[in-house]
Amino acid sequence: QVQMVEHGGGLVQAGGSMRLSCAASGNIVAINAMSWYRQAPGHQRELVALITAGGRTNYADSVKGRFTISRDNTNNTVTLQMDSLKAEDTAVYYCNAEVHFPNPKTPALYSYLEVWGQGILVTVSS
Repeated sequence: QVQMVEHGGGLVQAGGSMRLSCAASGNIVAINAMSWYRQAPGHQRELVALITAGGRTNYADSVKGRFTISRDNTNNTVTLQMDSLKAEDTAVYYCNAEVHFPNPKTPALYSYLEVWGQGILVTVSS
């Protein structure tokens, strides 16, 4: 069983900063990409930022220059530093990871699973 638990979130004023963190736990062989998504009321879930196992990053245009994603491969954690927050950043934020876990029933002895965090609310007041 693999799970991801998020921390952070809450209320912040526009222009402020907030840090979200997410830790993956369980019987993990390796983690490929880790990412953050968000879903605002009445909108579809969208990718905010992604980081590969090698540290390459990709950001949504709306957050470039303001958000920074990072990861700690030793502790299987991913962090999203959000600066210069805007009211339109208000959303439920979800972490996501592409996880390989042991599975002796397969020829490769492991399987792949996409795991989501529980979601955490970020509210930016204008």
